[in-house]
Amino acid sequence: MAVYLLRRLIQAVITVFVVVSLAFVLGRLTGSPAASLLPDTASEADIAALNTQLGFDRPPLTQYFDYLGGVFGGSFGDSYRQQGTSSMTIVLERLPATLQLGATGFLIGLALAFCAVLTVHLSGFWSLRGLLLGLGAARLAVPDFLFGLLLVLVFSVSLGWLPSLAGPNPLSIVMPAVTIATAQFVVYSRLLDNSLTTESGQDYVRTAYARGERRSTVLLREILPNALLPVLTVSGINLGTLLGGLVIVEAVFAWPGLGQLMLTSVFSRDFPVVQSGLVVIATLFVVVNLCVDVLYGFVDPRARVR
Repeated sequence: MAVYLLRRLIQAVITVFVVVSLAFVLGRLTGSPAASLLPDTASEADIAALNTQLGFDRPPLTQYFDYLGGVFGGSFGDSYRQQGTSSMTIVLERLPATLQLGATGFLIGLALAFCAVLTVHLSGFWSLRGLLLGLGAARLAVPDFLFGLLLVLVFSVSLGWLPSLAGPNPLSIVMPAVTIATAQFVVYSRLLDNSLTTESGQDYVRTAYARGERRSTVLLREILPNALLPVLTVSGINLGTLLGGLVIVEAVFAWPGLGQLMLTSVFSRDFPVVQSGLVVIATLFVVVNLCVDVLYGFVDPRARVR
């Protein structure tokens, strides 16, 4: 198990390093930001002076190694738009809002999927299964931004029950969380249903029934642990991607999270904030998947030798 963990940890470090390097390269490919930071009346001399101040007059390789040195030293540079403020500080200020929204939507969707699918398989009420899968297909046909807007029109504009935008009201998280949770529900309900159906046809299940065990016992003790393996795999990748990809939902509900910050920073060419945001997102993705890999190794010992 120690070798398995060490291998996964090395892979995680390499992944973060690659993302950091790509963030630097992609940022420099868009050109220097001086022209967008200065007013339209700025002269060429003013633009050149700001480029020199920001270090864009140096060779790209020198800039890259200076950036890596700063990252390894814990310095990610100051924001171009908020002079004197660390870009990482700005990113970390927005991170809790993204974690709150992403984790809430993810956990609600996952819990609902487990409850619905297990209810169907325990009761044998297969018509309910068809209804759930049909509703799931309908939800997937509606983009997140449109689904969020429909929620706003119904529950905020028409009924006046919920606030439409983020704010101090605790209920402001309900609609964005529901938007995320319904999409997550569709993914995990289909995945878990398919996994349970596949495992139900295995020999060990028929053997358990031959021993006289009840349906609920076989499902929960024999089938479910094996059916969880693909769900664990997808959930790790999905959660990491979700935390870094809430731009649309955050924009619809004006949620002050990391996704909205990254979008604004890209438009304003605030490279240090974009790079710091990518580092944080990559780290979150790697940490989540590392935890899932560790859990997978405990659940399925065969994964430790891969």
